[in-house]
Amino acid sequence: MTALQWLEREKIIAIVRGLKPEYLLRLADALSAGGIKLMEVTFNQAAPDTWQSTAESVHALARHMAGEMLIGAGTVLTEEQLELARQAGARYFVAPNTNPGVIGKAKAAGLGAFPGALTSTEIMLAHEAGADAVKVFPAGNMGPSYMKALLAPLRHIPLIAVGGITDKNAADFIAAGCAGLGVGGNLVNQEWIVQGKWDCIEAQAKEYRKVVAVHG
Repeated sequence: MTALQWLEREKIIAIVRGLKPEYLLRLADALSAGGIKLMEVTFNQAAPDTWQSTAESVHALARHMAGEMLIGAGTVLTEEQLELARQAGARYFVAPNTNPGVIGKAKAAGLGAFPGALTSTEIMLAHEAGADAVKVFPAGNMGPSYMKALLAPLRHIPLIAVGGITDKNAADFIAAGCAGLGVGGNLVNQEWIVQGKWDCIEAQAKEYRKVVAVHG
């Protein structure tokens, strides 16, 4: 399946930021056990010295979760970061912006492209540049009604709601017509991870799966 097909089937991408490598595989196991089957590891733009380790984390996850979870790279702003992600085994990239060059390179390499936008004009520009789906950020600030309004004329473009997505509003975003959701700290709880509360991570993942299943 393509990255878009995974997204449309599974609905939720777990977003992992700034997590030490030793936690990643156990986190992926817990998320997968809870029914979350897509995960992105983000690049830290303020710390270029960490980009290689981010790519190594993507590589380790892609090997560990092969066939069970689709691993991608997040906050991919440059072609350099995209190439690091591709070589590491990422199957898709996510970004807060739309960079036609990065999208073009991703498509040429067979990777899913989920760039970011906010307005209808920006979404159309991303779509015309080759995006498979467009990340709308920060969706939580705008609300499900904003996504529904966007999709009225843009139903042909899969949209991913990211930013402020919780287990309380996730179903509303899916009901509004979103193809998927990106969920960070509300699912990938750093405190639980450090404390080894993997059962809590799994339970939270199951809660997200349950609330989106109604409309998924």
